[in-house]
Amino acid sequence: MSSPDIATILENSRELDRLRKEQEDVLIEINKLHKKLQATPEVVEKPGDSSLSRLRSLYIQAKDLSEREVTISNLLLSQLDTFLPSGPPGQQRRKMDGNDQKRKRMKSDSDISRLSPSMRSLIEACVSLKDEQVAARVTSDAEKDEWFVVKVINFDEKTKEFEVLDEEPGDDEEGGGQRKYKLPTSCIIPFPKRNDISSTQEFPAGRHVLAVYPGTTALYKATVISTPRKVCTGIR
Repeated sequence: MSSPDIATILENSRELDRLRKEQEDVLIEINKLHKKLQATPEVVEKPGDSSLSRLRSLYIQAKDLSEREVTISNLLLSQLDTFLPSGPPGQQRRKMDGNDQKRKRMKSDSDISRLSPSMRSLIEACVSLKDEQVAARVTSDAEKDEWFVVKVINFDEKTKEFEVLDEEPGDDEEGGGQRKYKLPTSCIIPFPKRNDISSTQEFPAGRHVLAVYPGTTALYKATVISTPRKVCTGIR
């Protein structure tokens, strides 16, 4: 292995370390915003608050850094493979084919294992939504902000996108069939677990929410007027 080749590998290794450090810094900022929104969720309704747009930009930055990290990792692998001893052409080809299949199987697991615990938990939470119903914004047009109740078919850990299905048949002009969408995590809102009452959130009067049109999968924006009254069951 020549000195220039070693220098290139070392340079890429330093770049990989830099990307991981930068990713850690971004995730720290994401966690800070998560805590802020959990503690004071009403802050997003204040005029001029940019918490949600800031959180979205941080997620985009984390996604870009993760993709660049995978690119550099693959580049390092190819550079190192160049210097591995090679056998007869047929034997080496079979060995490479086997290694390629093994890498494909292990790729998603290795990508996740390199992430921080918080990002790893986020990805695992997204994967766990398979076959669950969620709220999804299916349009990016601000003037036509459409939300539907959809079923999660798959979550792509590489692209960080959900594949979802609107199980209600569309209009005749839309083909009349069930519609599929590929959406980023920012367009998905999970529902509380039906068997976990503790995950159900109470919304105060005046809070903006999404509500379901009766008999459809369509959602519309609504405002909470009053909260359910708590029933006292004590024995006098």
